[in-house]
Amino acid sequence: MNELIYSYIRENKDEILSAWIKNMRDKADERLIKVVSDEMFARTSAEFIDMIITRLKDNEQEFLNRLTDFAEKVVRLGWPLTFVNEGLRLFSKITFEGMVDQGIVNRDNQMDIVYDFDSFMTPMNNEVVNMYSQTWEKTVSLQKIALQELSAPLIPVLDRITVMPLVGTIDTERAKQIMENLLQGVVKHRSEVVLIDITGVPVVDTMVAHHIIQAAEAVRLVGAHCMLCGIRPEIAQTIVNLGINLNEITTKNSLQKGIEAALEITSRKIVEMEEMEE
Repeated sequence: MNELIYSYIRENKDEILSAWIKNMRDKADERLIKVVSDEMFARTSAEFIDMIITRLKDNEQEFLNRLTDFAEKVVRLGWPLTFVNEGLRLFSKITFEGMVDQGIVNRDNQMDIVYDFDSFMTPMNNEVVNMYSQTWEKTVSLQKIALQELSAPLIPVLDRITVMPLVGTIDTERAKQIMENLLQGVVKHRSEVVLIDITGVPVVDTMVAHHIIQAAEAVRLVGAHCMLCGIRPEIAQTIVNLGINLNEITTKNSLQKGIEAALEITSRKIVEMEEMEE
């Protein structure tokens, strides 16, 4: 890296940082501004500039360590990759224009400095993009695993009676998770009756119904009775209009009705106790 560039950045770090923060604040979208406080934005921006300076010093290992930490932080803060790329471009622009203003860049050395800037910024930009992408993919993967673990829980509510509340859209991948959780849970909890509650499922189309029917059939094959609860009027109308056959599945309009029916199946019932006289 050209010593002129490194010396200028080192000696004018605070001015570069101040100009960088001001310009990047103007380019940040409203959501980013609301989420990140001024103090956090300034601190993260300073880390960003320090990371670049570390790269300038050709300290590869320290740079990679800083880059990893920085990528994890900005992914958590919600900085989009385009925003990070713009930050790199703006850093070069501010630095180069500052060197021009101070007369460091002149007609004789201009092409050499431009070449040095490009030789430095292009590989670093690639390294930043690569690390950001890896961090983002890792974060999304961990979130996906956590969501899958929570998306279809089988909950034992009473002896031999379990409930699976479903919320949100059901796609093929999630249906597979539902099936696995159902079968494992039925065996684990020794369930005789499984209630699938679809109160929180916004749309039941042919595909969703097909997945539910498959799940109910699988539960029946392992020796338990499957009941579908939460059939709202609009869902019932959709099922009828689509010609979906749920004749083999017991249906109830609410989870409460389903639990009452499950108690009957397991030879139990709810009894109101008379108040004891004092």
